[in-house]
Amino acid sequence: MKRPLESIPLTPEPTTIRCPNCGRPGERHHLAHSRLVRTECHHCDYLMITCGETGNVIEAYSPGLYAHAMSA
Repeated sequence: MKRPLESIPLTPEPTTIRCPNCGRPGERHHLAHSRLVRTECHHCDYLMITCGETGNVIEAYSPGLYAHAMSA
């Protein structure tokens, strides 16, 4: 039975990274009971979930940057 990705618990201590979409601080979580890595940014709503073993993308969402965000 498949579980939704949102129901998988996150590690207690995320790693702070630079968001590949906007460059602001984001978070990387290694999911506890799987081999998944979740990278997310709360500033621009970026999300990428990859297999920690193969690097294959499982789920991704990367919104476009707005012109006013580029000048900030």
